[in-house]
Amino acid sequence: MIVAIANQSAIAANRFGFGARPGELAAIGSDPRSWLLAQISAPYRAPAELAALASGSLILSSFLAARAARAAQRKAAAQSAEPAQDATADPVKEPRNAVRELLLPHYVAQAAARTRIVLATEASFRERLVHFWSNHFAVSIDKPICLGIAGTLENEAIRPRIDGHFADLLLAVESHPAMIGYLDNQRSLGPNSEIGARVSRRRGAAAQAGGDGALLGKVGVNENLAREILELHTLGVDGGYSQADVTTFAAVLTGWSIGGGPGRYAEGEPGAFVFRSALHEPGAKTLLGRRYADDGMEQGRAVLRDLATRPATARHLATKLARHFVADEPPAELVDRLARAYGASAGHLPTVYAALVNWDGAWREEPRKFKQPQEFVYSSLRALAVAPDEPKALLAPFAALGQRHWNPGSPAGWPDRQADWDGADALMQRIEWSVALAARIGDAHSALGAADTALGALASRHTRSALENAASGSQALALLLMSPEFQRR
Repeated sequence: MIVAIANQSAIAANRFGFGARPGELAAIGSDPRSWLLAQISAPYRAPAELAALASGSLILSSFLAARAARAAQRKAAAQSAEPAQDATADPVKEPRNAVRELLLPHYVAQAAARTRIVLATEASFRERLVHFWSNHFAVSIDKPICLGIAGTLENEAIRPRIDGHFADLLLAVESHPAMIGYLDNQRSLGPNSEIGARVSRRRGAAAQAGGDGALLGKVGVNENLAREILELHTLGVDGGYSQADVTTFAAVLTGWSIGGGPGRYAEGEPGAFVFRSALHEPGAKTLLGRRYADDGMEQGRAVLRDLATRPATARHLATKLARHFVADEPPAELVDRLARAYGASAGHLPTVYAALVNWDGAWREEPRKFKQPQEFVYSSLRALAVAPDEPKALLAPFAALGQRHWNPGSPAGWPDRQADWDGADALMQRIEWSVALAARIGDAHSALGAADTALGALASRHTRSALENAASGSQALALLLMSPEFQRR
């Protein structure tokens, strides 16, 4: 089916981006596909909004210092025989709150900057890809160590690499302290490593002396990072790996850690990634039928580079891209097309994006993707060209609609199907937010004008009639935001 150019412009802005801003449909012009592809072929330039944000290593080093102080204060409180001066104070809870108060301003600043970038960008396809990969490599602020640095994973590891090869993106993400800390890999200890052997000797000595060697703690490998890389980030759950591969890969990744810390084994820049050879399980290892020599950190990098080129990884990523941009049940033809483009280009992501954009089936007028809450808020504020100045007010809609920034609750990230977002309570929250936003704007915006801005010719006659017959300007705006065309892309 031939789709009119005017409609293709609206599809480009909404299906591939975060919705049109005033004048954007006209700016897209007569070649929407080139407009999209130009966004991921231009050299990367960090958005100006990121300049004022603290680096992840600085934030994390402050967090680690505060956590150490909390532990010391808790230990002192437990050992003290003197009653606290303030009988209402909790010596454990108070320091914990202090750590949160240290990190929360960084989270607010990162999330507000992210929102402002989306609302102002003229390259919303590129920005949507940033968010796609950030969700693919999900970390969650539910974990205290991630509260202040979840946004730095996106800004430092993901943003600069979405237009390169997937292998480079994968290596940057898996060695970022936010991912290391989220999945506890800094706690992973090879039993035969320098430190592992030392702890084992101490446990044996304690047992021989009649003590309880178990009190020294378990010496072992943490499998979290290895499992999520295989299951979520590369091969996929049906990607042909075994539990033995997970265990072996986890041993490969021992030593991938975070710099700083107390004691004789402290090394590296505090809060930054460091490879701790004293934690690394020695020896060559065989994973997915391939042998990897024992060469420290390079062993893990070699595994990641190989995972990035495997056909299962190509198909897993192709399926997720097709699902996100085209349909909850991704067309097999498109998945095959993207997987072939990935394999033929050795995982060159712009080549895969081009295969997506140039697939005619992606330009059908029928919208098949229900907007997630973040997408809905972004497209609403972009269409109306409004945004609160105060950061907490800017972020309030995302909390109200159940999709706070970097808060998916699990390493699997936010779900990407309509059934996960269109429940009765969720729809009621959208209605309430739309009504409240429209009431604040009042008659400052024409609903029909906003429909032209956001949807162009995709706005149906039924929707236009409802806007024309609304009892007030604010009611018309609320009707537009909740219209079927606006709720989908």
